[in-house]
Amino acid sequence: MNMHHRFETAGGRGGRESTVSKMLSDLVLACRQIEADIATEEARVGIYDRSDARYPILARSLNERHANLKGTIATLEKRVAERSQHKLVTDAA
Repeated sequence: MNMHHRFETAGGRGGRESTVSKMLSDLVLACRQIEADIATEEARVGIYDRSDARYPILARSLNERHANLKGTIATLEKRVAERSQHKLVTDAA
């Protein structure tokens, strides 16, 4: 449900683009924090091999979360690039 479309002005989407940029920077920051948390948990337990049965469950779940965030970041970056390309094409026409 994406209702904010009707609140856009005809002149621009700067608000949406800055919101997406802010979201991306927040997600990158969250990824860095998760990476630090994974390293801390691995160091605490002393097991760094993900294939080891004793690898900590917390680190496993953090790795999954990290992978999901990376996927989200990649999707958002792709959308931003597509919109930028589309804007360049429409501005040139």
